[in-house]
Amino acid sequence: MSEKTENHVHVLEDGTVITHSHEGHGHHHSHAQTKAVLNRLSRAIGHLESIKRMVEDGRDCSEVLIQLSAVKSAINNTGKIILQDHIEHCIVDAVEHGDREAIRELEKAIDRFMK
Repeated sequence: MSEKTENHVHVLEDGTVITHSHEGHGHHHSHAQTKAVLNRLSRAIGHLESIKRMVEDGRDCSEVLIQLSAVKSAINNTGKIILQDHIEHCIVDAVEHGDREAIRELEKAIDRFMK
């Protein structure tokens, strides 16, 4: 089975045109940490569901807030893993191919993640 090569054309602000392919990479973003990320997300979802039950059961607000803080921390740490994996794979590839748009998209994503 032959792999489809998808060419991308980027026009930079200065008018420079960059064409490259993601042969062997693709945009499906399958990374080394995918399984770990999915496991962490599943645990965070389970934890959040238990917090929901705490609220439904009228548990102490302080306990709920402590548990919410734990979920926020788990989500932030999961985001860090995704970011690291993205930099190690996609951004390295983008830099090698002069893809400044990928770097701008990463900057936007980091900005949103940090809010």
